[in-house]
Amino acid sequence: MKKSVITIAVATTVGLGTMLGGPVAKTKAASIFELKGQQNKLQDQRSGVKSDIHKVNEKIGQLQKQQSGVKDDIKRIELVIGETSEKIKEKNAKIKETNAEINKLQADIKIIQERMQKRSDLLKERARNYQENGVVNYLDVLLGAHSFSDFIDRTTAVATLLNADQEILRQHEADKKELETKQAKVKKELAGLQEMMADLKKMNQQLAAQKAEKDKMLKTLAKEEAKEEKHVMGLKEQEQILASQEIAIKKAIQQEKERQAAEAAAATKATVKKAAKKVYSNTTRNSHSRSESSSSANMAISSGAFTRPTVGPVTSGYGFRSYDHSFHNGIDFGSQTGSDPIVAAADGVVSRSYQSASYGECIFISSIVNGQLYTTVYAHMASGSRLVQEGQTVKKGQRIGTKGATGAADGVHLHFELHKGQWNYSKSNRINPAGIIPGI
Repeated sequence: MKKSVITIAVATTVGLGTMLGGPVAKTKAASIFELKGQQNKLQDQRSGVKSDIHKVNEKIGQLQKQQSGVKDDIKRIELVIGETSEKIKEKNAKIKETNAEINKLQADIKIIQERMQKRSDLLKERARNYQENGVVNYLDVLLGAHSFSDFIDRTTAVATLLNADQEILRQHEADKKELETKQAKVKKELAGLQEMMADLKKMNQQLAAQKAEKDKMLKTLAKEEAKEEKHVMGLKEQEQILASQEIAIKKAIQQEKERQAAEAAAATKATVKKAAKKVYSNTTRNSHSRSESSSSANMAISSGAFTRPTVGPVTSGYGFRSYDHSFHNGIDFGSQTGSDPIVAAADGVVSRSYQSASYGECIFISSIVNGQLYTTVYAHMASGSRLVQEGQTVKKGQRIGTKGATGAADGVHLHFELHKGQWNYSKSNRINPAGIIPGI
């Protein structure tokens, strides 16, 4: 009978406890619902990033196609330049031939000029004789013949003299005409050569300008492609981080469910125990105490939900920095020993553990504190010092790496970020760790 009373009392107490615990259960269910909402948000963000990656890849494809077209244009221009160079060689050869011909013509002209000069001298000599001796009357010469035979000789001589004078004049006129013709030909040849050289020079200048423009365009396209390649690499890294966080949140949700189930079971057990203790309070009394502590071999671990992630002084705080006019998204912890340990700031799941161009060796941890998702980032770790992998569950104060200077770092330090929610590329969920993380 006594046992039955105790059982009824305990059952009644447990029932009341369950009824009174309704709001708590609803709150826990709501926190899981919020986490699932964040998980869905991550999926949407991943879809958006994948879409952006697809667009950028399409743009890269277009840039590569444009570069291919420009390269084809350059090949065509180079082919024309090659053909023009051959024509220039041919025309240079022709110029040499023409120059040789001009030299020959000039030599011929010189001979003609000398010949004309001799005739001119001869005609001048005759004119001078005429002036000195008077004009010869060819009729007196003929009538002064002493015999018919002498007359015939004199007639032949007069005819010869007249023909000689006429031949001199005819040759002089022919040479004069030939001289004018050859001089005109030389002048025309020179003008043609000058025009030919001007055209070739202009053609060369135009082709060189076209090739320079195409080379410039190719460099611009290649530079733009490199920029887009860097962009797509950043997007891919962002997509990988989001994917890892999604997996980590999924695991964190499962762990939260298990934790809540264990907590509920412990609460029920405690209620039963309390009820039993109340029933037997008039006959028996007992008490016990329990204490526990945690310590790290390398540094002190705080008792709250969060702990300081490393030792060493704060060298750069959260917020706007006047010296470089930039916004600092986290807190920098300077080096203390040269090999300072880095620990998880809270219980959680490793969502990312990788080598980043900017963060260097880094780790992302997704943690659920009082139903709220937090993401902590640990950057610039020493090369090869990362001790945890993606998907691994970690405990607050567990060592995850060592301070270093990898990535975009000026010296050995830990760059630590705290995000209320998931990490994203714009870092819109970042918050100031001071006041949340002990010892800052």
